[in-house]
Amino acid sequence: MKTAGLKRLVGLWLTVLTPALAHAAWPEKPVTLIVPAAPGGSTDILARELAADLSQVYGQTFLVENRSGAGGNIGTGIVAKAKPDGYTLLIGAMTNHVVNPTLIPSTPFKGVDDFTPIAYLANVLTTVVVNPSLPVHNIKELVAYAKEHPGKIDYATGGTGSTNHIGVLLLERLAGIKMAHVPYRSGAPAIMSTVSGETKLNISAGTQTLPHVRAGRLRLLAVTEGQRSELLPDTPTVGETVPGYEMTIWYGAFGPKGTPPDIVASLNAAMNKTFMKPDIKKRMLDMGVVPVEMTPDQFGEVLRRDDAKYSKLIKELGITVE
Repeated sequence: MKTAGLKRLVGLWLTVLTPALAHAAWPEKPVTLIVPAAPGGSTDILARELAADLSQVYGQTFLVENRSGAGGNIGTGIVAKAKPDGYTLLIGAMTNHVVNPTLIPSTPFKGVDDFTPIAYLANVLTTVVVNPSLPVHNIKELVAYAKEHPGKIDYATGGTGSTNHIGVLLLERLAGIKMAHVPYRSGAPAIMSTVSGETKLNISAGTQTLPHVRAGRLRLLAVTEGQRSELLPDTPTVGETVPGYEMTIWYGAFGPKGTPPDIVASLNAAMNKTFMKPDIKKRMLDMGVVPVEMTPDQFGEVLRRDDAKYSKLIKELGITVE
């Protein structure tokens, strides 16, 4: 009886422990980090910093695979359909999850429901800049000038539905102003049009705008995040003048829906630690990317909040892209 009872007890323990033991050895083979963008961009750079550091942390190879196309939908869709075992992960941007599914009706995944949030990696410093010929030096003056000259300020974007387009539309709505949209095929020519004076205003990443600000070719008015950036502590936010305005462009790490919680927790801790290492953090800050630490639950809250915010805005404004 004692032997039989002991066997039953051991069997019960194994039943309870098996799910945890199943992932205890993870990763047992290389892990792929899918980047839904071309090599060389900021998303790719983040992923490669992670891959190098995580390979050392786990003693297993982390590989970066670039799968660009369809505004990020191709690579993001691959991860959405992958087996949720921790071996196929996504290093993506806000637009893939909270803009594309509403903006592009053919998006083959649900930006929130089809993924497991792992780590909120970093914010992209985003700036409001104008050509120096526009006689405004801050957001208050911009709003006043736009109200006096409705539809007369031309603003450049990387295309209809891009984040810099949405950022201006949000400003117009909250400030009660109207400006004229001039869309370009990408962000680089949009910036150059504002530098040249063809257009007068642009909301874009600091990586693109700040070199021109320092050279006097553009004037910096504000940053779009909810609080001042540690990179530009003396530069106000748009929200300090226009209550309710906040647009934070972020990068994050995701797994497919159903990725095991123990793997998520392990990766979250490792990724947060990676980007807080002084040398890696400095490289991120130097390119206008600010590392941020969050738990998976906190990241999930941001994801759901931004999904509700931008899907509502895009629908109300009737913006669609195919």
